[in-house]
Amino acid sequence: MYCTRRQWMAAAAGAIAARPFRLRAANVPTPRVAIEKCPDYGPELLPAMQRLFDQLGGLERLVKGKTVAVKINMTGDARYRLGRLPAEDTHYTHPRVIGATVHLMGRAGAHRVRVLESCWSSSEPLEEFMLQSNWEPRDILNAAPRVEFENTDYLGRAKQYARFNTPHGGHMFRGFDLNHSYADCDVFVSLAKMKEHATAGVTLSIKNCFGTLPATIYGDGAGVDEPSIEPHGGRGFIHSGSRQPSKSAPAENDPSTPRDGGYRIPRVIADVVAARPVDLAIVEAVRTMAGGEGPWIEHSRAIRPGILVAGTNCVATDAVSMAVMGFDPMAKRGTPPFETCDNTLEFAEQLGVGTRDLKRIEVLGTPIHQALFRYRQA
Repeated sequence: MYCTRRQWMAAAAGAIAARPFRLRAANVPTPRVAIEKCPDYGPELLPAMQRLFDQLGGLERLVKGKTVAVKINMTGDARYRLGRLPAEDTHYTHPRVIGATVHLMGRAGAHRVRVLESCWSSSEPLEEFMLQSNWEPRDILNAAPRVEFENTDYLGRAKQYARFNTPHGGHMFRGFDLNHSYADCDVFVSLAKMKEHATAGVTLSIKNCFGTLPATIYGDGAGVDEPSIEPHGGRGFIHSGSRQPSKSAPAENDPSTPRDGGYRIPRVIADVVAARPVDLAIVEAVRTMAGGEGPWIEHSRAIRPGILVAGTNCVATDAVSMAVMGFDPMAKRGTPPFETCDNTLEFAEQLGVGTRDLKRIEVLGTPIHQALFRYRQA
């Protein structure tokens, strides 16, 4: 049946209103994701990471003359260990990967590099948290000119939190209040560890951004009306829905939705990366762990995939990372690795963040089948 342009536009607008989370931009370039093999953290690491970034067109076009914020993953208390292994060999982003990333960004002309993480239940400097983990912070600070650290679990070096609004109203939250460092940057990088996750199925570059939420607002000890001065505890209520964030921040869209972590966390994380977009996603699995996100997960075990993955779209990067882990990024709830949760990538895709369809992603460097390391069979 023939229809006028005006009728077609009206029908399209109605379809968009009826399906607010199915928006996808037209003529979006095919996302590119690079894979590199790297057997260890020795002299082979830096050239492997250089090749990784070169496959994506080089770091210079992304970071030259700019302030870069790099969110790392140091989840949990610094004393947690899987057996007697150092945390960076299992559940923390390895400091040599952080240092190599900072160094290459400095070499590419970055004006300033800020390394960010929310230190567990503490407002102490990030350097102190690293020292408790037996790291030497100066190795990272000296990797490039003008390197800074900031603990983003509280207000930090600012007078107020930065507000980030979620496109299309979000799945769970229409916006978030974050530490100023996530706004005071030109480029935002998620530097993650490649792991499974008890609540979200996998934790990669998207789940890593859950740690951007300050515990002073989204933590178990957060203030009711205003943010607490100090962070206390983790973000348990984001999992359980037992309370709301501090009233100074946007409230949950619909408190009548399921109070199940497997329902809530994938949607919240998708909202976070839609509100604070990731410009460069890096997922590290030279050494890591299978079975969960930290040593507190029963039956978790140390593994050595020897893999690095990076891309400028976090959904596409995580989709390729999932394929490397032996999982299907299109998987639904009830299938591995989402046996008890929804697929975070699906909800980020619905918000227009990126695609998880491997057929729509250009994979560079090492092919997926050559990088494949099946986590469930490790």
